[in-house]
Amino acid sequence: MIISKKVIRNKNLKEKVAFNIFRVFSAIVVLSLVAILSFIIYNGISVINWNFLTQMPEDGMTKGGIYPAIIGTLCLVAGSMIFAIPIGVFSGIYINEYTKDSWYKRFIKLMTNNLAGIPSIVFGLFGMSLFVNTLGFGDSIIAGSLTLGLMVLPVVIRTTEEALKAVDNSFRHGSLALGATKLQTVRKVVLPMAFPNIITGIILSVGRVSGETAPILFTVAAYFLPKLPSSIFDQVMALPYHLYVISTSGTNVEASRPIAYGTAMVLIGFVLIVNLLANALRKYFGKKVKMN
Repeated sequence: MIISKKVIRNKNLKEKVAFNIFRVFSAIVVLSLVAILSFIIYNGISVINWNFLTQMPEDGMTKGGIYPAIIGTLCLVAGSMIFAIPIGVFSGIYINEYTKDSWYKRFIKLMTNNLAGIPSIVFGLFGMSLFVNTLGFGDSIIAGSLTLGLMVLPVVIRTTEEALKAVDNSFRHGSLALGATKLQTVRKVVLPMAFPNIITGIILSVGRVSGETAPILFTVAAYFLPKLPSSIFDQVMALPYHLYVISTSGTNVEASRPIAYGTAMVLIGFVLIVNLLANALRKYFGKKVKMN
């Protein structure tokens, strides 16, 4: 069958048009990101200094620094990950490695997807009802961390499951053929190979936790608390809630506007640093898997 030159030209033309459309959309995304970052940096760079990062807030948060908010955010991220990572990874392993394709497995996946689609403010209300009131934790780091951990748990579960699916079954069969048990195969063969991709879910989770306002609004965040927490049952300030307060309902919104942009810069920088560290870990473990 001979294909005419006209047909070939039409196919090439369509391909070029499609590629150009993709390039335009990609450029829009990149330019939007550059515009947002440039706007925040332009308005917030004037307040970024060592004192801003290490001092307590003063005068209704119109002066001083955001040190308590930085520490509070770190505490919430660490607490939520301590809760979400083990449960999420073990749940993903159980779903992919130990459950057969049945209505039970499909039900678990359905519930996980539904949990991922619940708005964050609903998690905040649930956390307030369960952790703050029912369990008696009060507005505290542990209540906020558990709420945030529940919120990102579906992300960790699904990314772990997909990472395990990406490991070829021949590695499992080879390990079992050599006499290894199912647990040994998962622990020493499958999980190390899937770990670089599992970190992707953890990256997404950290990014979401560090920027959420609604869940911590009901469970942990303090409006103005110029001191550091001494236990997991203390309230804390947090960067996203601090940013919301000084941007909308502070005592002097105009005076605190530069601090709001500076806080946004710190929050973006925090997420960026976490992403860079996680990507470095993913590459490191990826190289180890290839070497082995």
